[in-house]
Amino acid sequence: MKWVDIPPVWLALCLVLGWWQSTYWTLGLGLGPVWADLLGGLLVGCGLLLNALAIYEFRRHRTTVIPHQAPTALITTGIFSRTRNPIYLGDALILAGFLLFWDAVLSLPLIPLFVWWIEKRFVVPEENRNRRIFRADFARYEQQTKRWL
Repeated sequence: MKWVDIPPVWLALCLVLGWWQSTYWTLGLGLGPVWADLLGGLLVGCGLLLNALAIYEFRRHRTTVIPHQAPTALITTGIFSRTRNPIYLGDALILAGFLLFWDAVLSLPLIPLFVWWIEKRFVVPEENRNRRIFRADFARYEQQTKRWL
């Protein structure tokens, strides 16, 4: 059952809910034909790029990308010099992009709900683990780099 508690599963759940709402329960609400599609596509593309850049750094530093495992290296280079959580930020952008693309107006509250859940369930425990493992290095990194942007 532990495999269920990983961010891609939560992202997939939110995406399924958003798709369902946009397909079966629109209540006649919409954002507009072209600009939402364009912005949605850009957000999905940016989210995928962030995820790819982050995974590249994880591989380069030979540490785990799996959230509940202890890292063997503190990554502060590449995209991690701009945000401490590029994969989670990328996931939020992917969710926002698809919801815009699908014109899922009633599902837009899923975005802050997803970010809140990911922060509570994954970001805070990971940062606490990094504080214990990397101590002063993480304290410096935390002061230099914001959690999200």
